[in-house]
Amino acid sequence: MLNYRITHHGPTSGFIKYWIGRIWMGVSGWDVVGQVPVGGKFVLVGAPHTSNWDFPFTLAAVYIFRLRISWLGKDTLFKKPFEGVMRWLGGIPINRDSEHGVVDQIAGRFRESDRLVVAIGPSGTRKKKDYWKSGFYWIAHTAQVPILCGYLDYSRKEACLGLSFLPTGDIRKDMDRIRDFYQGIQGKHPELTTSIRLVDEET
Repeated sequence: MLNYRITHHGPTSGFIKYWIGRIWMGVSGWDVVGQVPVGGKFVLVGAPHTSNWDFPFTLAAVYIFRLRISWLGKDTLFKKPFEGVMRWLGGIPINRDSEHGVVDQIAGRFRESDRLVVAIGPSGTRKKKDYWKSGFYWIAHTAQVPILCGYLDYSRKEACLGLSFLPTGDIRKDMDRIRDFYQGIQGKHPELTTSIRLVDEET
């Protein structure tokens, strides 16, 4: 039976999706726990990412939390006839050639929105890398919105939204908090887990 312990303060998605998520996680034997922070605007970080199976389990957990999430995509993906579908799916077009970088573009979206959740996979791939990508951190810091950390722990079959904090600009200190949160969390393929560190910490 699904162990269901969550509280919610973010933008909500549909009731049908909620039950799709509950059925998927219940049949799979997974628990869903955690809390969506107050305010309705934050950057959602998910880790570790080591398998294609992360997608359906993450989607089911998001449905259970009734979160309406947005994701970042190249602006070339948002041309007719697909523009409407991409936006309906939560896509935010990003112009990587703009004089305003990706961080400033998304920070601007946060300032313009009453409620917005942008989901970012900091490892960028399910293959093992030396560093996380730092975009999630600088977007949250520039927009002055919290970072919300979530995980899929395959060893315990648990999906969780847990640590939430406003980045301080002290990147080493903030990343230590994130490392502490993910300590002991096991992806489907632990050997592919990317180290939780940023190049920015070493500069």
